[in-house]
Amino acid sequence: MQNNGQPSPTALMAAAARAAHLLVDDGPPVFVDPLALTLLGQRADELLGYHRSYGAHPILAGARTTAVARGRYTEDLLARLAEEGVDQYVILGAGLDSFAYRSELAFRVDAYEVDLPATQEWKRELLARAGIRVPSSTAFIPFDFEREPAQALTHHLVAAGFDLGRPALVSWLGVTMYLTPEAIGQTLDVVSGFAPGTELVVEHLLPTGQRDEAGQAYAEAVMAAAAGRGEPWRTFLSVEQMDALLREHRLDPVASVQQREVMDPAGWERTDALRPFTLSVLTRANVPPRPGQLPAPPPCARRR
Repeated sequence: MQNNGQPSPTALMAAAARAAHLLVDDGPPVFVDPLALTLLGQRADELLGYHRSYGAHPILAGARTTAVARGRYTEDLLARLAEEGVDQYVILGAGLDSFAYRSELAFRVDAYEVDLPATQEWKRELLARAGIRVPSSTAFIPFDFEREPAQALTHHLVAAGFDLGRPALVSWLGVTMYLTPEAIGQTLDVVSGFAPGTELVVEHLLPTGQRDEAGQAYAEAVMAAAAGRGEPWRTFLSVEQMDALLREHRLDPVASVQQREVMDPAGWERTDALRPFTLSVLTRANVPPRPGQLPAPPPCARRR
């Protein structure tokens, strides 16, 4: 839910967690997003104040852990794929993600940011105020996963320059828990229509009974808060259920990664409050070759 031109509360909370990580937690950072603070705009003092005052609280520390772990995993994967020639990156539910404006990879990868119009308007206004240019390799795709037909997403992407004939990385982080299973499936159908070799990283939340104690406590607190601000959690999927859903929509599961697995275990030996917990899973899948289809051509020169 968005009001008065504001971004979704979830987008603000995630950006605040990434920004606070660099202000509250000890080094070395798990994930560096120096623009997250800028994209909070007038809400920065309020949102970061909670982390500054109560940064060791399990819920705030859990929010930072979740935000930086998924960012670290996804952009590490993008870097590896870019070395193999993948140069298209679709960010579903992009929120206040700042990849296209801070990463060296942005010079090699076309980014397609998909999200609700109000969040995108907020983001573009703050980028402009900060004098940060939107690269020609970045496109904004206004889209509502629950209310628009999934096929429209493909149309919007292609109109913005996305090449259905070449592989991409698609990230879908911090979104599926807010959607119905039907809406999730429809979007997976869209991704399965991308070029073979396309990779997907999708975050999902485990159901009760598959979480550890910290994950259950975090879920109970945050789920209630999310419902109160008009963004209820709707869908929880086990690893097996997500794998089955992916296969149902013609995608091949590759791996399921929990927070503690996004980096070397030594990286979690920290003096701050960040601790991995069992609740969110990053499932990686790919688009398999279709029967009788020739392999996708090698990446060519970028067009924009």
